[in-house]
Amino acid sequence: MAADGGSLSLQLPCVFSPKSRQYLALCAQDGRLRIWNTDSKTIHQEYVPSAHLSATCSCISWGPCRTVKEGPQRKKRKSEAGQVEEKADLLAMGTAAGSVLIYSTAKGALHCTLDGGHSGGVNCVQWHPEDSLLYSGSDDTNIIEWDLQTGKTRSKWKADRAAVTSLCVSPDGKLLLSAGQIIKMWDLDTKEVYRKFTGHSTAVTTLRFATTRPPDSNGLYFLSGAAHDRLLSVWQVREDGKDKNSVVSFTLTDEPQHIDLVTSNSKEEAVRLAVVCKDGQLHLFEHFLNGPCKKPLSPSCTVQMSDTKDSPVPIPLLAAALRADTRSVLLAYGNHLQPVMEKVEINTAERHVCLTRDVKTSLTLSMETAVSKVKTPIVNAKSRVLVPGLPGHQAPVKGTSQGSEKRKKDMDTKEMSIAERLGEIDLSTVSSEKGAPKGTPSLQTDNFAVLLVQGLESNDTSILNKVFQTRKEMVIKKTVARLPLPAVLPLVEEITKRLQGHPFTAVLMVRWLKAVLMHHTSYLASLPDLVTQLGVLYHMIESRVKMFHKLTKLHGKLYLLMTQVATSDSSNTVTDVDHAAKLVYEEESSDEEEASGDEGLPDEDSDNWEEEEEVMEEDKEEQAEEEDEEDPGNRTDSKANGEEDMEHENESEEE
Repeated sequence: MAADGGSLSLQLPCVFSPKSRQYLALCAQDGRLRIWNTDSKTIHQEYVPSAHLSATCSCISWGPCRTVKEGPQRKKRKSEAGQVEEKADLLAMGTAAGSVLIYSTAKGALHCTLDGGHSGGVNCVQWHPEDSLLYSGSDDTNIIEWDLQTGKTRSKWKADRAAVTSLCVSPDGKLLLSAGQIIKMWDLDTKEVYRKFTGHSTAVTTLRFATTRPPDSNGLYFLSGAAHDRLLSVWQVREDGKDKNSVVSFTLTDEPQHIDLVTSNSKEEAVRLAVVCKDGQLHLFEHFLNGPCKKPLSPSCTVQMSDTKDSPVPIPLLAAALRADTRSVLLAYGNHLQPVMEKVEINTAERHVCLTRDVKTSLTLSMETAVSKVKTPIVNAKSRVLVPGLPGHQAPVKGTSQGSEKRKKDMDTKEMSIAERLGEIDLSTVSSEKGAPKGTPSLQTDNFAVLLVQGLESNDTSILNKVFQTRKEMVIKKTVARLPLPAVLPLVEEITKRLQGHPFTAVLMVRWLKAVLMHHTSYLASLPDLVTQLGVLYHMIESRVKMFHKLTKLHGKLYLLMTQVATSDSSNTVTDVDHAAKLVYEEESSDEEEASGDEGLPDEDSDNWEEEEEVMEEDKEEQAEEEDEEDPGNRTDSKANGEEDMEHENESEEE
């Protein structure tokens, strides 16, 4: 089989049909399955899965050739009836949603859908060579054996800790190879591990049996290739079980993308191998597998392809298939949407072969100008036509009258100019004014939608600034909801450009971005180049938010620190208040003590007892002495106060 059952979802699957190599099946970037006829070089069938955008095809594998009862055709003659030919019919496609689609090329339609088995995306599918069984490996680390007669799972078992990225069934149908990074060999009768191999440091993308001998004869070999690995490793299944490491390795220029080989049936027969790498080169190998070989083997011939211009540009090879004769190879090159197929005879005596071909690398998608079924009605000039569009954009629609009338000047006055629309936007409370009637709705959101489209088309910054300055959530939501679909992508690009500016404008732009992503998610998800369109936006948001987690941690620590400082300060003030005396009362005091006691008080006459302010007596005396030295005038005042107090005491004694 030419199917490289384990092709990662990053690579677009491209597989030749087995034996006759009559068909080439591939999935392009748009998610459609196209089957090309290699003889006529034309497209044979095209199938669009119902979920070709959300559940893209991740791997393809052709089923074994079989005799097919084709659809209703002419009755065959008796001479033709005996000539029954086995054709490649069924084709299994694994999807990123976890389902497996079985397509029939004889019917030209979907044969059946196998779903409900995997919870992750399907990475590889592989057919049993004899029974109507299919094996699939998934991101959910499970392998499922499907029965195609019933369309249900026959058995399911956990294969690895990591995702299963590649599968291969032995030619006799008794063994199954599976790989994530470690390669395991399973006995299909018992579903138990027969052998384990070291594998690769990255995800294994390709597993192929190289010989058809039984496993207990020391003559069973298989090869494996992995992502980002420029070596193809060959492993020997030994009888003593000491076979964990690879015995032979083939050197490549890049990671393998498509592999085709002619298996060896005996020791005297060499294995022929054709490997298409990710860089678009083809490497041909021929080697007798007989035990370990220390040195990595270089290819016997390397084939490259370029165009015929003055400065040649390489043309990438997509797939290659070895023919029965040793010199000819069937090549597919160009791009996945329109590949070119060619049978080429290669002189393997030369180490490097460069083929020049004139290929149109740029696709010209021409629309067929067929007879249109849409008829334009003849409308009278006086009649009014209602067409779908934005409610606020009241551009008059003029019917196509039979007579060639000149456009009236009155028509221009009905359509509002951009200046008038900008003026109306400033009146944010049109309907809330006293003079306005209650029933008239505001035309603001309609104007916003129309103006936004005009601003994006004309790239007018003044219009866009006016529109983007609004802060009302409802206005933003209605404006984005009323945008036509072709204006969504330019709006996202404009928002991305403005987000890269000042943080103040970024705050406003985030509201618009949120509204766009909420209202137009389905449209954005249907774009094939969505990753490139939103990549800049994603990286910018990621770089802006990168420090947020650390800042929140710092904010939390500072908050704890501040609260601890505040609590310690409050406890200190409480202890100070407790130690201080609030009231000091003296019964009998001499003139000097009264004078010294009154010096600390303000210079006012008081007939009542004076309250002291939270100061000990010793402190008062020291303050009094210092003030005596500094300010003699103050002292005389305090003395006068003391004399008045004494007089007051004498009066009380006389009474």
